[in-house]
Amino acid sequence: MSLRRKELSRDRKNKWIFKNTQKLRFDKLVNMCLDKVGSGSTFHVLYKLGRGTGLKEYNAFIKGCIETARNSKDELFQVQQILEAYRLLQLMKERGFPIEEDAFGPFFLYLIDMHMDEQFSLLLEIVKEEDPNLHPRLGYYEMLFWIEMNNEEKVQELCQQIATGESELGTLLHENYLLALCERDRKKELLQLLDIIDITRVSSLDNVASIFRSLGRLSLEAFAELFVLVLKDCDHRAESISDLIYSYASSLRNTSVEEVILKFKEMHGKMDLALLAGSYEKLIDFCLDSTKVYMALDLVDEMCEAGLSLSTGALNAICHACEESCEYMLARRIYKMLCDHKLKPNTETFRSIINLNVRMKDFDNAYAVLKDLGKMNLVPSASMYNAILAGCYREKNKNGVLRVLKEMKDADVKPDSQTFSYLISNCACEEDIIKYYEQLEDVGVNPTKQVFMALINAYAATGQFEKAKEVVKEKGILTKNLHEIKSTLVSSLASHGKMSDALAIYKEMKKNGFSLEPKAVISLIENQHYKGDLKVLLSLLEDLNDPQYWIDGCCRLILYCVRNKELRTAVDLLKKLSDNCRDDDLAREVIFDEVFSHIADSEHPELQIGIDLLQAIKEDLKLYPSRKCLDFLLSACVNGKDLQKARLVWKEYKINGLPYNILSYLRMYQAFLISGDAAAAKHFLSKIPKDDPHVLSVLHACRVTYAKPREEKKKEKKKKKKKKT
Repeated sequence: MSLRRKELSRDRKNKWIFKNTQKLRFDKLVNMCLDKVGSGSTFHVLYKLGRGTGLKEYNAFIKGCIETARNSKDELFQVQQILEAYRLLQLMKERGFPIEEDAFGPFFLYLIDMHMDEQFSLLLEIVKEEDPNLHPRLGYYEMLFWIEMNNEEKVQELCQQIATGESELGTLLHENYLLALCERDRKKELLQLLDIIDITRVSSLDNVASIFRSLGRLSLEAFAELFVLVLKDCDHRAESISDLIYSYASSLRNTSVEEVILKFKEMHGKMDLALLAGSYEKLIDFCLDSTKVYMALDLVDEMCEAGLSLSTGALNAICHACEESCEYMLARRIYKMLCDHKLKPNTETFRSIINLNVRMKDFDNAYAVLKDLGKMNLVPSASMYNAILAGCYREKNKNGVLRVLKEMKDADVKPDSQTFSYLISNCACEEDIIKYYEQLEDVGVNPTKQVFMALINAYAATGQFEKAKEVVKEKGILTKNLHEIKSTLVSSLASHGKMSDALAIYKEMKKNGFSLEPKAVISLIENQHYKGDLKVLLSLLEDLNDPQYWIDGCCRLILYCVRNKELRTAVDLLKKLSDNCRDDDLAREVIFDEVFSHIADSEHPELQIGIDLLQAIKEDLKLYPSRKCLDFLLSACVNGKDLQKARLVWKEYKINGLPYNILSYLRMYQAFLISGDAAAAKHFLSKIPKDDPHVLSVLHACRVTYAKPREEKKKEKKKKKKKKT
């Protein structure tokens, strides 16, 4: 019976994993089809794959159309996608499929965000006709719509319905109106309604949590406490009530992590509720999300002293947070805590702790942790040794590598594909590459995509470029991994100066309908140091769909244009960057600063393109250059010994309302010293405060560098005159 229960449990788990991963894969497939061929042809693509169009497919198509419309800046294209989504809804109705929130929810939110009132009304009618049971839920979107349209009269009308209880659809409709008000934190309306709400009649705990989050954002603590008391009197589970208190406390605005923890504990005390293990773990997650790992560990100590146990998942989350935040020193405290409180780690916990020690370059302690595994009834794994192996390679410690391999052998731990990936990647000659690959085959390890990538990088690093190209023809490569492995080949060839080969493979991949991985695209752009095929580089940029990678690639391409004096393209790219960052002024400013920083750092500054870019930012983009932009450009003029352009930049400070400071005066002082205009240099020198020792040392260096050689030249001229006389 026990075995049978385990089999059933395993079967359910497999079905759940399959169901969820299948949905993710299918959504990815639909998005790819929509991107490449449009929604109309996507039906035919899926039929060719042997898949009929069902409810899940329609929902995915509609969601894909809405996301495509959101990501587009072309109004006509947006309208086309909206019409396509309407057509899909009509097809669903004609074929007898129910219209669910998975289909209409994202559609409504998009129309609300875009203020499309006619389209919203049309969609509302379509859904209302489909199923009367959906009417209460539609109230949520209706209230959101009137709030977004700033129709205060309609908002008050709906609030009045809640207050009087007048509605054919009853409390469920009122609940959805209320959730919309909470979503938009409408304090005025909520204060009118919170006194008359029966929190015990809200249909789900998730909806109650939404109300509590809004109470937190609006700092309505009195109502939060009142609702907690009501729920407690109705015998709600202590864990559920604790979760609601967390929803309130974690949503408080302008509060530190310490204040959130204090408020959470304070409310539990007021309500006479004990802090449970789940409550502590929620606080621990909150600390980790805020990168306050020290506070998370304090909470672990506190809960363990209270006799509560920490789950293995929470323990591993703390270890991973230490890795991500580079808090490597906490490894010792975590390990001590683990031993003192007799927590239950697993192999992943030990791998993380070993990795943290390795990151601190404390290899002895990493091995000491390995030896303690037996005390916890755990056995060492290849991943633990791999963490040490990676550290040895980072430190270029060959003896350390040999020790890891010996320790693995002594512990009877077989190397895995990751072990061989490290070994192959760091080979210094072809013989070693072949040796380790043969060992991989001998021990029966199936080569993974990481192994094939390691082979490519190793062959390229040893100058065996043709053999690196041959790797992609290996029989063991799965089709789904081929584009990633080819991307690694492109990146590796580009980084080793084989740009023509890398671009040829990229063009071939594109011709066959494959796209490069973002990192490979960045590598191609980054390593194109000299004037090449700009059209290809612009095409590469278009292939970057990830916003962060696109910004990175665009910045690098602008720098390429600056190096090669491609002013028009640089300005166009700056405009695109500005449009993409229009909601983030700080990000846009940092990007522009980076471009001018590159000009200033160049060995031979391209001053004219710098001046032209400055004018383009003002005239084409209608933006004001930042102080840093002008500082970098003025510095470039000094380095380029161009007094005329330095004077142009100097005027820009005043034009853009930026007051001169010590640095700007100092740079102009340098510019006039270099040009030999001692009188003007003296004028700027008088503007520089002399109370800072760092400034004094810079001034001294300027005189030594620029003034003395001129004095020597004058002396030489005088000597020559004396000789002639």
